[in-house]
Amino acid sequence: MTCWQRVCDLAQGTTPNIKLCKKEKDLIYEAEQTAEFHDSEECFQNEALRIAALLRDSAYCIGFTGAGISTAAGIGDYRGIHGQWTNNDKTKEYGPASASFGLNLHSKRDHLLPTYTHEAIYKLMDMGLIKYLISQNTDGLHKLSGIPSDKISELHGNGYEEKCDTCGSRRMRRKSTDQHLRVPPQECCRCGCDHRTGNTCEIPGCNGYMMNTIINFGDILEEFVYSSAKENGEKADVVLCLGTTLLVSPADELVTLGKKPNRLVICNRQPTPYDDYCNQIDEHGAQIGSRVYGDCDRLMKLVMRFILGEDHIKEWEDGRDQRIALYDMTRT
Repeated sequence: MTCWQRVCDLAQGTTPNIKLCKKEKDLIYEAEQTAEFHDSEECFQNEALRIAALLRDSAYCIGFTGAGISTAAGIGDYRGIHGQWTNNDKTKEYGPASASFGLNLHSKRDHLLPTYTHEAIYKLMDMGLIKYLISQNTDGLHKLSGIPSDKISELHGNGYEEKCDTCGSRRMRRKSTDQHLRVPPQECCRCGCDHRTGNTCEIPGCNGYMMNTIINFGDILEEFVYSSAKENGEKADVVLCLGTTLLVSPADELVTLGKKPNRLVICNRQPTPYDDYCNQIDEHGAQIGSRVYGDCDRLMKLVMRFILGEDHIKEWEDGRDQRIALYDMTRT
C-alpha cells in the first residue's frame, strides 16, 4: 500500500485507532481533486510523434483550449493547485490568506504575451493543419497571436473586445476593457456585474454604450459564437484539447460532436471526463487518440519539431523576437 492510499484510508475513516478532524479530511480531499500529473520524457516523445501524425492525416482538425495554455504567460488557471476556483474554495472555508502573491491581472494583462502553445496553434492554422479554434479563455492572447476572428469561437468572451448595447457593432481595443466611471453603471440582471466599459459607440448616429463581451457565471453564451463552435465541432475528425479539464458545460460537449470515432488529443495536468476517448482502439488495433499529462508548451515544442523538421523549427522559433515586437505594437 502506498503512502497516498494510507492517507486516503485515514480520510475515509477505514483506519482503526486514528481519527482525523474535518479540516484534515478536507485537505486530503482537496489534494485528491487538484492533483497534477506529469508524464515521462519518453511518453512525451512518443505521444508528440503520434499527435504530429494525427494532425498531418486529419482532414478537419480543430483546437479546443482552456486556461492551462496561458499559465506560462502568467495567468492563473481554475482547478489547478493554485487555481482561482481552488483558492476561492479555501477562502470560503478558512478565510482569506494573509497575503497574495498572484498576478494582478487588471494592471498587468495588457503586457502579457502569447505562449509557445498560442504561437504553435497559429502556426498550425497558418499551415492548414488546424481549421478552427474554440477557446474558453478571455485573455485575448489567441487573437493577439494572429488567429483571425472568423477562425475562432471565444465562448466566454474576450477582454479586449466590446460591443454596442444598441446597434450591436463590435470592436477590438488596444487596452483591456475594464469598466470606468465615465458612464452610468448598469447591473446585469443575469450575473450581477456591470458590463459597461466606459466607452460609447463610435458609429455615427448611435449613442449606445459599449459593453464587454465577458461571459460571467449566470450569463448566456452568445448564440452566434456557440453556433459557429458547434458547426465546426461537427465537422471535426480530430480535436486537439490543450490546457482544459473539460468540465464546463456546454463547452465540453463540443469535443465529441465530430465524426466517429472521436479522435481526441488531450494535454493538461489533471484528469478529464473524456480521457477514455483518447485511448480507444480502431479496427486495426491502433490507438486513435492521445492523452498526455503535463505542460502544453512542453508537448507542443516536440509536436512542432516533428511537424516542421529540424531545418524549419529553428527558423520559426528564432522569429519569436519579431513576433513579440508585433504584439507590443498591437497593445500599445
